[in-house]
Formats: sequence, structure tokens, C-alpha cells
Amino acid sequence: MNITSSLMGLDTPTHQMTGAMQPMGFLSDSAQAGGLAFLVGELEKRDSRLLEPLTSVTWPRDITAKTGGGWMEFTSSHNVSYASVGSGVDGIVAGATTEIPTVTADIGKDLWRLFVWANKLGVPLVDQKKLQTMGRSLDELLDKGLRLNWDKTLDMSTYLGFPRLGTYGLVNNPDVLASMVAAGASGSLLWEDKSVDEVLADVNDLIRDTWEASEYDLTGMANHILLPPEKYNRLVDRRIGEAGSSSILAYLLENNIGRNQGIDLVIFPSRWCIGAGEAGTDRMVGYANNRDTVNFDMTVPLSRVITQASAEKMAFLSTYAGQFSQVKFQRLQPVKYRDGF
Repeated sequence: MNITSSLMGLDTPTHQMTGAMQPMGFLSDSAQAGGLAFLVGELEKRDSRLLEPLTSVTWPRDITAKTGGGWMEFTSSHNVSYASVGSGVDGIVAGATTEIPTVTADIGKDLWRLFVWANKLGVPLVDQKKLQTMGRSLDELLDKGLRLNWDKTLDMSTYLGFPRLGTYGLVNNPDVLASMVAAGASGSLLWEDKSVDEVLADVNDLIRDTWEASEYDLTGMANHILLPPEKYNRLVDRRIGEAGSSSILAYLLENNIGRNQGIDLVIFPSRWCIGAGEAGTDRMVGYANNRDTVNFDMTVPLSRVITQASAEKMAFLSTYAGQFSQVKFQRLQPVKYRDGF
């Protein structure tokens, strides 16, 4: 019996090995070896998709972005308030009076910060060619990652702002009035300890506060509420009615005080509300979601501004840039926070 040279240092060719002495793996003769290797590759079921990271970007749902304007240093807005001065400011005068009140207009201007965002995209030539043989585009993959980074930055600016730079977002603006929800009959602030009517009262109180602060102007009534996902889930999970055919969420959307005023309330989950309240409690954010209440400027949408080939790095280098403003609370009356629920 002959054995391979790899085992004993002999020159016996491999094809003379007996079946019992072959190495671990497929048992085959030389005529079949190449064919089986080919079949293994052919029988491999490959998923041609690329699984991308799990993530969520919700800023387009919760705020208005005003686009256009070009590269700027600041963005501004103007507001006006009216007053009547003089005696008899109610405007009621006698037949021979000389005291007629005068209407005045006070025009103010607000300045808001703009931020320049930039990321660089490098596409190595060799890696690009390799992926092209597989039917994929490295440039497209990196472009998706860069745009996701842009959207995540806008998400951060929308909800939290950049406190180190002096800006805040929808859930943590220090100029917005925040208060704790009322205690229920059980003495607890938590929704899991409250009845359906007590939960509805918390939502209605928030809406009523925005309406009252807006001098009962319906355009200032909150129509958009953000909740921590866990609280949102409780509203969906808890069933009401004798047959349990409805959820608390559906009940709130149908029976809030804005419903009869023609206001279509929407309630959404937002992870940014987790721990955003006083002493790390959860926060409910209610506001009138329209461009006159809160918005931000996207003066320059994300775009490729420079592309060059680098012989030293043997790659194509592209710089992407965009410009956006801080979140602009142009009216604070239609925005309120509730904590501790």
C-alpha cells in the first residue's frame, strides 16, 4: 500500500492512495475532484441583497423644513405686535372728544444660527473595480451611508439640538412651559395607574393649554403629540369597551377637545421623549405642527460640492456639504410639555 509523500516524505503520487487513507473531506478520484469543487460553488444559495443597519429617521414627520436660500451666515424672521396707546384705548369716544387712541405696530426681528455640515467620501479605485465584478457599486454604498449620516444629524438637531452650541430642539427647549401631569384618583401620575378618562384628561389639558395661550386661536391649538414609545405602546395595547374592540389610542383620537373644533390630532412615538422631562422622567410634547409655529431652514440641501481624483491614494475623493438652521420656535404659545406620566 502506498501513502502520500506529505505523510511519509515519499514520492508516491496522491492518485495512488486507497480510499481508506485519503484525507478528511470528499472521497473522490482525480477525475471528480474539480467537478465537485465547482458543484459546491454552484449549489451555494446566495442572497444578493445587502442588509443595511436598522435605524429610524423621523424629522420629516414632525417638523417643516423650509428649503432654499443658498450659503448664508444667519437666517432671520420678522414678527409684529399691535397696541393701542392713549386714553380710551377701547376706542369708544364721545361726540366732541379729543382723546382718540392711536394704533401702533412693533416690528421685531429674530436671528437664527446656521450650521454647515460636511462629510468626505473616498472611493478606492481597486475596491471599486472589485465590487463591479460582483455587480455592486462602492460609490452607491458609501453614498447611502453618507446620506444616512446627514439625516441622523438633522434628527439630532430637530429633537435635541446641539446644547454645547446653544441650540435646542422640539423636546428640550428651555423657553417652553413644562409641567407635571395631574395625579389620578390612585394618587399616581403614571398612565398605567390611571383610568382611560384620566389619560384623556392629561391629553386634553395639554391641548387646552396651547389653545388658551394662543388666545383661543385654533391655529395655535396643538395638533401633534409625541410620546415615548413605551407610553405609545400602552395606549395601543390597553383595550376598552365591552368587547375590547377599541384601544385607548383610538379613543383619544376620537374624543379629544380638538376633534369637535375640526383639529385632526395625531399621536406618534418618539424615542427622543424618553427621559427628556424633569428629573429624567418621560415627556409628552404637544404643539401645533405648522410652519408658522416651529420649523427650520435647509438653505442648502445635501449636495456634492467637490470631486477629485487622488493619484497618491489611487481613489476618487468627493466632499458633500449642506447647510441648515437650528429649530426655530417662532411662536411659543402653541407648544407645551407634560412630564412624569
